[in-house]
Amino acid sequence: MLEEAKKQLDEQGYVLLPGVITDTRREALASRLGELYAAEGPEAGSEFRTEAGANRLANLVNKGAIFSDVVVEPEVVELARHVLGQDVKLSSLNARSALPGGESAQPLHVDMGLLPDEKGPSGLNSIWMLDEFRLDNGNVRLVPGSHTLGLRPQDALADPSAPHPEELRVTGNAGDVLVFNAHLWHAGTANESDTPRLALNCFYCRRDQPQQVWQKRWLDEALQSQIDGELRSLLALDDLENDRLSENPAERSGFMKATR
Repeated sequence: MLEEAKKQLDEQGYVLLPGVITDTRREALASRLGELYAAEGPEAGSEFRTEAGANRLANLVNKGAIFSDVVVEPEVVELARHVLGQDVKLSSLNARSALPGGESAQPLHVDMGLLPDEKGPSGLNSIWMLDEFRLDNGNVRLVPGSHTLGLRPQDALADPSAPHPEELRVTGNAGDVLVFNAHLWHAGTANESDTPRLALNCFYCRRDQPQQVWQKRWLDEALQSQIDGELRSLLALDDLENDRLSENPAERSGFMKATR
């Protein structure tokens, strides 16, 4: 099944992995995120972004071992290495809760505003569906194959917020993971239901790219000293070139202006 997933990822730019997150794990992740939202209040997500119509959390590796396990999820890491090459790192691990009220719609965008270069794709994102993604509660719209165009939506479309004639609306069950090329045109849709819709975003990039959230800067030093193995490598904690790249990246999101 993973070989089929790689093929679809290459050709269409996305693949939905069913049932990656067990119910027990999903409930534990959602519970911890609820605790963090309550504790951080208005400051939630400020290490990365705040967003109208959605609640965010960032720097999650610093906030519980349960999130470190997300970073090293074998299926997703293998797909990241398939698209980006073997030498990958975590760019960011954030949470996004699309709030009711219909204000959480995003324009079509590519992550970090980046385009493929002579080395190929530079990023791969994954959305961990902690709630069911339905047509009415802020699911994902994407344009299959658009990762091959070499264009950003804002440079090719009159209105990236408008429906696209070739877009697909991706729905999924709680526990599924949507994996997609970061250069694929995609967006979160408006949550028109009466309850929030919760997900994690685990984003990987090539070693020669800046991290969205500079892990070394935000992780507690005591925690850094305890991290080893694959997780330490994926966080790029010993990578001096990553420090240089990530200190002041020009753009951290594909559609929102920097706030920090």
